[in-house]
Amino acid sequence: MSRIPLRPAQPNPDVYFTLLKSIVEQQLSLKAADTIWNRFLDKFEDYPHPQDVVEIETELMRSCGLSFQKAGYMQNIARFAIENDLSDAFIASLDDEAAEKHLCQIKGVGKWTAEMILMFSLGREDVFPVGDLAVRAAMIKLYDVKSEKKQLFVDLESIADQWRPYRSYGTRLMWDWYLSR
Repeated sequence: MSRIPLRPAQPNPDVYFTLLKSIVEQQLSLKAADTIWNRFLDKFEDYPHPQDVVEIETELMRSCGLSFQKAGYMQNIARFAIENDLSDAFIASLDDEAAEKHLCQIKGVGKWTAEMILMFSLGREDVFPVGDLAVRAAMIKLYDVKSEKKQLFVDLESIADQWRPYRSYGTRLMWDWYLSR
């Protein structure tokens, strides 16, 4: 079996910006997501400020390649940023569980997206997104896991518990192994 090097993490502490981008990236190839994201960014003078995103017409967002649902989710994020504390300092001050709970209040932001923000935006070291398909597939193959359904998740969590307090690194290795196949 080949060795997979651990690429250095490159946190982007702009939680609001990263949340918007994560919505675009959901269920798309990176190439398609980058194209849509760049078209979206081109609609703004310098930065997609929350007030500007709330006020942009849905059809203009759709012209970038966003689905109606994703456009709505992005406006939910912007609205949340206006009405609640989505500042980087506030999110960084929360522990993982509290930060995830805070982010999941936003319609369109689920557990997986919140975990990605914790790992990639904030550089948290002990996050394990068991719901990620690539992570599960890699672990099933590498650890020869035979269980299914609910038991599968229990078994994967048990394996990842051995990586504590650095489960984010183990997760990144699983992704890189999966993508290298």
